[in-house]
Amino acid sequence: MSSVESGGGATHAAYVPGHGLLAGRTAVITAAAGAGIGGATARRFLEEGASVVVSDAHPRRLKETEAVLAAEFGPGKVTGLACDVTEEAQVQALFSYAEERHGRLDLVVNNAGLGGTAPLADMTDEQWTKVLDVTLNGTFRCTRAALRAFRAARAAGDPRGGVIVNNASVIGWRAQAGQAHYAAAKAGVMALTRCAALEAAEFGVRINAVAPSLAMHPHLVKVTTPELLAELTAREAYGRHAEPWEVANVIVFLASGYSSYMTGETVSVSSRHP
Repeated sequence: MSSVESGGGATHAAYVPGHGLLAGRTAVITAAAGAGIGGATARRFLEEGASVVVSDAHPRRLKETEAVLAAEFGPGKVTGLACDVTEEAQVQALFSYAEERHGRLDLVVNNAGLGGTAPLADMTDEQWTKVLDVTLNGTFRCTRAALRAFRAARAAGDPRGGVIVNNASVIGWRAQAGQAHYAAAKAGVMALTRCAALEAAEFGVRINAVAPSLAMHPHLVKVTTPELLAELTAREAYGRHAEPWEVANVIVFLASGYSSYMTGETVSVSSRHP
């Protein structure tokens, strides 16, 4: 990968072409509609040869994403199914669909998460619970569904195992005012990743997480003030935010055979590991 330097001194990376790292694999990716990390990961997985089931809680946006990717990579390579990860029945339906559609499941990316800003003294139970239910409980529900599928495949004699990659955040390590619910949820995702990885090793499954700091996308701009974005950007080593596909590149690595001995790890996609 090459890089270039902008007039402001920030280093911008060049997009990396696919190398077939996930050829023949089937993946489920949650919160994959739109221009964020999930959508970038779906595209990167397709570029690396995987077949992908994209999912999102927003049916219209999901259909648009599915249509764009199917037109580029072929309708047989990508399909979509709406799923609200706070609803167990929808999670079960998503994983059943992926197995029925493709005959097996290899990769799962738990990308669904919800943020927000509120001082803890003023935070309502509803604000706290909503963020935890999507970000932590949703990751739990999808991890559980994936592990059940992988365990059943191993019991049936399939030796291939599987991979789960969770989307955490550097805020799971660090403190930031107004982010108690989100930080608690992301720290929980890290702990869940470690514990689940120990249990999953028995049936050949690896579970890791990525922890981005600042990956810019349209939704983040809508929910974050320009002043805070400027402050966070200035703290980054390169003086710029990450592109969503740069985080997706690390997810590809964790999903591929190049990380075959890694499990239970959280990889910081940032210079800001504590």
